[in-house]
Amino acid sequence: MPFRLSTRSALTAIAVCATAATSAFAASPAASPAAVLPAQVLQQPNVSLALANELIHATLAACQAEGRSAVAVFVDRGGNLIALQRGDNVGPHNTDAAVRKAFTALSTKSLTRQLATNARANPDSHNLNTVDSLLLIGGGVPLRIGAEVIGAIGVGGAGGAVQDEACALKAIAQVLPAASPAPTN
Repeated sequence: MPFRLSTRSALTAIAVCATAATSAFAASPAASPAAVLPAQVLQQPNVSLALANELIHATLAACQAEGRSAVAVFVDRGGNLIALQRGDNVGPHNTDAAVRKAFTALSTKSLTRQLATNARANPDSHNLNTVDSLLLIGGGVPLRIGAEVIGAIGVGGAGGAVQDEACALKAIAQVLPAASPAPTN
């Protein structure tokens, strides 16, 4: 009489074999992510939505502590807008300005107020004003982790470039003290 497995027994045997094979593969050193990924695939830190929201909240709180209302945005390392909050009574033009300030800080890896100062002083940099996506006004602050810029905060409407920048710098100092850039003069 031939040996017959029930459908249930056959499925159980297949599941046991598949589990054993998966466990053996996962335990092998060749299965580590670095070994599986080709050397050309970049692995880069980025900002989570939770961190971006925390930074935006701290930025607006810093502005409010000075009696100011503002709009604050955060762009990730790719320049994508991932968080935005606008305080009450802030003019609508400040939202666009804050986005462009954040993008400028990310793209140039510098404080936008310092970039604006340098562009005014250096004739070779003056034409940066003609790049549509850049805004050479203070209020854009890059977020660095080690040597890498992983995002940027843009602030508008807090009463001027110095105030906009100060709110972002205070937020970074509060949330990620090790990432705080040196403020410009």
